[in-house]
Amino acid sequence: MGISTGRSTVFMPDTKKPYPNLLTFLVGRFPHISKIIWEERLTTGKVLAEDGSSVSLDTPYGPNQRLFYFREVPDEPQIPFHEKIIYSDEHLLVVCKPHFLPVTPAGPFVSETLLNRLKATTGNVSLSPINRIDRGTAGLVLISAKKQTRGLYQKLFMDGMVQKTYQAVVEFPGDTVETEWLVENRIEQGEPWFRMQACEGTVNARSTIVLLTTKGSRALLELSPATGKKHQLRIHLSGLGLPIVGDRYYPILLEKSADDYALPLQLLSKKIEFTDPISGVKRSFESARNLVL
Repeated sequence: MGISTGRSTVFMPDTKKPYPNLLTFLVGRFPHISKIIWEERLTTGKVLAEDGSSVSLDTPYGPNQRLFYFREVPDEPQIPFHEKIIYSDEHLLVVCKPHFLPVTPAGPFVSETLLNRLKATTGNVSLSPINRIDRGTAGLVLISAKKQTRGLYQKLFMDGMVQKTYQAVVEFPGDTVETEWLVENRIEQGEPWFRMQACEGTVNARSTIVLLTTKGSRALLELSPATGKKHQLRIHLSGLGLPIVGDRYYPILLEKSADDYALPLQLLSKKIEFTDPISGVKRSFESARNLVL
């Protein structure tokens, strides 16, 4: 069984009709986890209140409070690909992540994550991701190695001071004449909850896209996102009629199936550039991975 080394948090909102108990809330909030599992967790002290005390089946629902628990997965998939640390100092790790490996625990993955692997290999339990990429995406991820300086690197992303370059292989219609695109729109949570969608409203997502080369019905593109919304590049390319090869979410949500390691999402976090907030040195890191048409 895979057991997360870090606790997960769930917030109990102030609803018009309060839940009769914690069990009812948790089963409704996590429909993919059976009632039996939540009953077992609540009766064995595996769910904690904000003060660290165990809650039980009899504990009343508490609006505007948080619960903590450690995720467990009985049959966690093992990802047969490996990450590579390409830079490290006392404050920062730069890591090239393989396709299929999540950065942090999510869904059926609690132990097989980039963060847990790095904590095990480095012995540094304070590691925390500064940026994140989708499980299906390969490429560069920045990891904070020191809690005291973490905020300095996080602020770079918040202030838009990090230049990110991606590559993607897309389906490319033969009648396409454009070679450069600027996409600006608004992205919000869609349906189901794990998908995002472009919608009307104030722009919060911008991407510049350049054609690098074509081969047959596909093309290799260079992508420069100016913002960092979830699934931004996947949505922007899908909206242009240039869906990423191997994308099971956009433009159409495909049926859930086991990972096909021969058909990864063809999206790569290729390059990251920024001025180091501690040393003042201009940093430029590039993944040795390449996407092949």
